[in-house]
Amino acid sequence: MQQIPRHAFLESSFHQHAYLDKAFPIAAGQTISHPSTVAWQSELLEVSTGMKVLEIGTGCGYQAAVLCALGVKLFTIERQKELFDFSKIMLKELGFRAEQKFGDGFKGMPVFAPFDRIIVTCGAPYVPKALLSQLKIGGIMIIPVGEGTQKMVRIVKNPDGTFSQKVLGDAAFVPMLKDRE
Repeated sequence: MQQIPRHAFLESSFHQHAYLDKAFPIAAGQTISHPSTVAWQSELLEVSTGMKVLEIGTGCGYQAAVLCALGVKLFTIERQKELFDFSKIMLKELGFRAEQKFGDGFKGMPVFAPFDRIIVTCGAPYVPKALLSQLKIGGIMIIPVGEGTQKMVRIVKNPDGTFSQKVLGDAAFVPMLKDRE
């Protein structure tokens, strides 16, 4: 995470505070997560170089940049056009490659499935079935679930196609939004 210039993802008025463990407002009424939250979710994913990872909620691109720096093959979806456009430029400027899509994160990216890992960086009211279907056997999904207060949930796809879930703690994310293509 020290390789990623967090200040580049923030408005200039926040640059002097960019490396504090705080969330900050970004475009479209969204927020950039606390660095500790980005680190926690990244660690929970248990990624290794070359894994196919689907990120739901690109936002400004900070979490995407961290995942790219970890060597994953990243596929990422953003629903807010302003953030989609910003993250596309920012990731390119920083030299990171990702397959980016403007669309509905509830639908995932079935054309590129299955994924080794799926990370959701917004609060989902429930676990979307479309995302579960795009997780490969042995794959891990990290997703904050709930309306209002959320629980960070780790889901693993078992060899028989069933899923195991474990609640890992409380979370607070902006809500996952639907119906945008």
